[in-house]
Amino acid sequence: MTDDQDPDSTAEDGSSQDLSRHDRVDRHPTPGRRNSLAYWTDAKHPLRVAINYVFVWLARIAPSLRLRRWCLRRIGVTVGRGVSWGLEATPDVFWPELITLEDDAIVGYDATLLCHEFLQEEYRTGEVVVGERAMIGAGAIVLPGVEIGADARVAANSLVTRDVEPGTTVAGVPARPMGTDDDAPPDETESDESDA
Repeated sequence: MTDDQDPDSTAEDGSSQDLSRHDRVDRHPTPGRRNSLAYWTDAKHPLRVAINYVFVWLARIAPSLRLRRWCLRRIGVTVGRGVSWGLEATPDVFWPELITLEDDAIVGYDATLLCHEFLQEEYRTGEVVVGERAMIGAGAIVLPGVEIGADARVAANSLVTRDVEPGTTVAGVPARPMGTDDDAPPDETESDESDA
């Protein structure tokens, strides 16, 4: 990067997508020398968290998708039509109202959508948006402030630390876009036949 380039500007390779997530996250400083989780009762009323936990637990184990959607709506999650919430999937227990699941989105088995981060001197909160027909694979974790575009796909066990563009497939820790079939090396059998 040259001296005249703005480090916060969007790069052509999309490497500044992390900045957009962090720009959408609200920072809440906490007092004293203890870590921010020690002050969680100042951030959210314990009774509200307890109620959220009961509905989160029900949404994780309910045999019916309709019942799971109902439980999520009771704690403030915005749930579109036809959303499929996988068994053991977990929404944020502190700020579930910051989650939006658009129509026909799928959140897979044991996936986690986080809307908060408790750090040492502060805690952070941010919305998580899962676009229409987007899919989040089993065991994936989505961090606060992330937007997953329409028809995007998150592979199983991925850690989503930045936005996912519509129609893109991401995988890994941290999740990165997967290559296309055009990027694959040529099939060796084809080259052997052409040399004959």
